[in-house]
Amino acid sequence: MINIVLFQPEIPQNTGNIIRTAMAIGARVHLIKPLGFSLDEKSLLRASMDYINDVDIIEYENIDDFYLKNPNCNIFYVTRYSSSCYTDFDFSDVTKDYFVMFGRESTGIPHQILKDNLDRTMRIPMKINARSLNLSNSVAI
Repeated sequence: MINIVLFQPEIPQNTGNIIRTAMAIGARVHLIKPLGFSLDEKSLLRASMDYINDVDIIEYENIDDFYLKNPNCNIFYVTRYSSSCYTDFDFSDVTKDYFVMFGRESTGIPHQILKDNLDRTMRIPMKINARSLNLSNSVAI
């Protein structure tokens, strides 16, 4: 199963769209606090439509809480700083759980987390002059 991990997401519409994507692909969503919104916020509910009730959403107080509750998880980190493309990784074994972490819209995943996990980082290739992709679009890719 694919597990979408959002590190301190800030924009409710992005998270709502990600919840819709998660429902469509059968993924679980993990939200690491603090969140930039509440889960009952109108814009989140509008973007997720009624799918929010059909997705397993797990909240964590912080990154340490996430690691404590998911020890030894098979996790990958999406960042523009990686030298590996997401297509370099194999997610085809349906008997395994895969966790893919995406960072905050404004700052991404903290550098200390990335530094400690360089071999598990991946990037989405973009043109050199493109600053970034929208978070929900990145998750969909």
